[in-house]
Amino acid sequence: MSLSSNLRKLIDVNAPLWAGEAEIVRTYWTSPVRTRETDKLWLRRQCWKEYAGIGDSEGETMGMVSDLGVKLKAMVPRLDVSLDRHELRGLLEMVYTEYTHYCLFADIHDSLIGPDEPKLNANKLTPWPEEEALGSRRREIRKTRGRIGWRSTDFTEGGYCTMYSEGGKLRGRPGLDGRIGIACQKVFDDEFGHMMRGVVGIDEEALNEGDWAELTELTMEQLRLRIYMRNAQFSQPLSEARIREILAGKIEPIQFDFNKAQTYMTPEHAAMA
Repeated sequence: MSLSSNLRKLIDVNAPLWAGEAEIVRTYWTSPVRTRETDKLWLRRQCWKEYAGIGDSEGETMGMVSDLGVKLKAMVPRLDVSLDRHELRGLLEMVYTEYTHYCLFADIHDSLIGPDEPKLNANKLTPWPEEEALGSRRREIRKTRGRIGWRSTDFTEGGYCTMYSEGGKLRGRPGLDGRIGIACQKVFDDEFGHMMRGVVGIDEEALNEGDWAELTELTMEQLRLRIYMRNAQFSQPLSEARIREILAGKIEPIQFDFNKAQTYMTPEHAAMA
């Protein structure tokens, strides 16, 4: 089974934007803007993303852990009656994985604080303006654009894991960079399959040409917002002029792994989704 021509076109038009996000992270590691304070800043901000997701929760505090408490109260009494046990397992696994990622980055952050600085507190984390612009738009799309909206947010989630793939290249370096590299590689290993299924899963829908056009519009909009989100997260390592160039397509696209993508269309991988 292969990817449809429409899905390949969707990937091709978004690949330059994935590459832009990768360039931001790659540039930061050796950028003159990088300091101990900017490292703590991007780590805190990444902790928000790992802990809070897109920033919605029915719980008392923001984040998937608090939201889980609410969901469990409603789900557990229905388990094996009107709720499939695998649905609950999937939710628990997702929250466990994301919380593990939060711990990885929070521990690195706390290794950088001074004796009089407070440790990171998950429930005091807040989004930065560019992150909230992305998160609020994703929440709106999910509420108002139906299945196409959900498919678009699944497709764009993680930005082809570029932050983690670029961070993973720091493995083997001494000190802080090496720890960042190990954490990013761990998250990449956990998230790549989830991200890939969000991409190839679109072919499960019976989409018409209008649907594909809407999907293209929504995915590119979200990935453009991701560019601004990521550049702000890392203290603007790319100039506004370079950002405009990226948004205009003046960048070598990400080389999407089509062969690997097709492995996520097998029944075995579909069962894991």
